[in-house]
Amino acid sequence: RHIEFQVLADEHGNAVHLYERECSIQRRHQKLVEEAPCSIMTPDLRNRMAQSALKVVEASGYTNAGTVEFLYSNGNYYFMEMNTRLQVEHTITEFITGVDIVKQQLAVAAGETLPFEQKDLSIRGHAIECRINAEDPTNNFSADPGKIVRYRSPGGPGIRIDSGIHMGYTISPIYDSMIAKLCAWDSTRHNAIKRMRRAISEYIILGVKTTLPLHYAIMNHQQFVNGNTHTHFLEEEHILSTLDRYTRDEETRMQTLAGSFQQGKKVAAISAAVNLYLQQKKD
Repeated sequence: RHIEFQVLADEHGNAVHLYERECSIQRRHQKLVEEAPCSIMTPDLRNRMAQSALKVVEASGYTNAGTVEFLYSNGNYYFMEMNTRLQVEHTITEFITGVDIVKQQLAVAAGETLPFEQKDLSIRGHAIECRINAEDPTNNFSADPGKIVRYRSPGGPGIRIDSGIHMGYTISPIYDSMIAKLCAWDSTRHNAIKRMRRAISEYIILGVKTTLPLHYAIMNHQQFVNGNTHTHFLEEEHILSTLDRYTRDEETRMQTLAGSFQQGKKVAAISAAVNLYLQQKKD
């Protein structure tokens, strides 16, 4: 498993951890799904790994936001690296701790003291992030640049989307393929998974292939639901072999939803025109 700890340290000798994230589900050693907290974490293991992470911060004299990454296997963990920056997946840590990491990063850079101590921090609920890439999972995750012809993002309580794309947006072939981060939070891991499934099923991106069908397949896989994730999850759990059906279903669903929303826009436009006409008649 890939388990990492979010840390914050100021210039006045204060350092805290914001608990862990598990980022085991990957393709080509790049993360696809992240969640916080880790489903197998125990209080003892969390304390040991957190203290190891803070020792790295102390020994290096590091300040600001960072992530200390470990590999975990059979009760043992091994230091891998420290990322001295804000991670893509910081969003799920913000969900479960209530800490605005971006704000704290700027405050530390301005020389301010951390406004909280370790004892002030706690875990609230569970959060999952799916990286939405413009890639074809059925074709070895090859990039699929192009123009987005239909776009509608999901919403509702516990849903967060970080993205800059929109209908008519053209995805360039010369940049990273990640186009959105879809995050779901709820009081328990089980409920967070259900909320993520619903959000994926409401997400419409047409014009390019994306990893949405893959994420839906992962969220419905029994081993993921049971928390049995690892760095070779996609290969050993044969996720990709079942993906064709999910991809067909996803494309059909998005086309249907897009059509219904387009029809709704026409009805709304006609209704607005009729109301304007009636108002003018009264005047």
